[in-house]
Amino acid sequence: MSNSSFISDFLLLALADTRQLQLLHFCLLLAISLAALLGNGLIISAVACGHHLHTPMFFFLLNLALADLGCICTTVPKAMHNSLRNTRNISYTGCASQLFIFLFFISAEFSLLTVMCYDRYMSICKPLHHGTLLGSRACAHMAAAAWASAFLHALMHTANTFSLPLCHGNALGQFFCEIPPILKLSCSKSYLRELGLLAVSAFLVFGCFVFIVFSFVQIFRVVLRIPSEQGQHKAFSTCLPHLAVVSLFVSTALLAYLKPPSMSSPSLDLALSVLYSVVPPALNSLIYSLRNQELKAVVGD
Repeated sequence: MSNSSFISDFLLLALADTRQLQLLHFCLLLAISLAALLGNGLIISAVACGHHLHTPMFFFLLNLALADLGCICTTVPKAMHNSLRNTRNISYTGCASQLFIFLFFISAEFSLLTVMCYDRYMSICKPLHHGTLLGSRACAHMAAAAWASAFLHALMHTANTFSLPLCHGNALGQFFCEIPPILKLSCSKSYLRELGLLAVSAFLVFGCFVFIVFSFVQIFRVVLRIPSEQGQHKAFSTCLPHLAVVSLFVSTALLAYLKPPSMSSPSLDLALSVLYSVVPPALNSLIYSLRNQELKAVVGD
């Protein structure tokens, strides 16, 4: 194949070699999907129906739950289908669509985590300005900006990646369509353009991460100065779930992309890809539900 125009489909990485393991992986993915649908669905329903939860924190949490559902529903169903049917194929159009949608939701998730961090910082460190700077209109604008920037980010990377000529086969070393495995199939130096875009995106993500770390340092400094133990506990109950979600999201992605080449192996790469693309969206709702008393009360009712 000398050009991507001759590629009608791609071959995804198989989750297992034996039929028994394929069926086991199908059951595990089904359980994870159902857990994610149930957990995020409960959060969406609780925030939508609980009038006392109509606050900036829970508004952004609702948006995060939508992004988590999008991530899970983009990658897992195709992997389940391939495991059940013992196939590896995904069409060229399907691969492009999956890449775009996954990038859209994963970018929106990180943007929303950054915005939520700003909300927690203002709520705890600048409580007198919180209501003024984070009114309903401001929250809607911030959420819209997060989704719009994610859309532009996904569109830019998808269009650039699938404009590359591909001549190194059609086998992707990943269980879903992602940029690095597609770049390995390119036979043109124009892939350097996409690497440049990835570097810019990495720089922006690093900037957001530095902002999140700085915000939490300030938050902990303020919380530890609260005289009452009950006040500290209440503040920590709203911050620690967010810190846990951010840590899970960032650590799994860094582990997958920045591990030493000597550690690379098909089985390890597959496990890490599942770890950062499937596990965080499935666990986020559980983390928030277990630590947030207001949310637990509504879900319990």
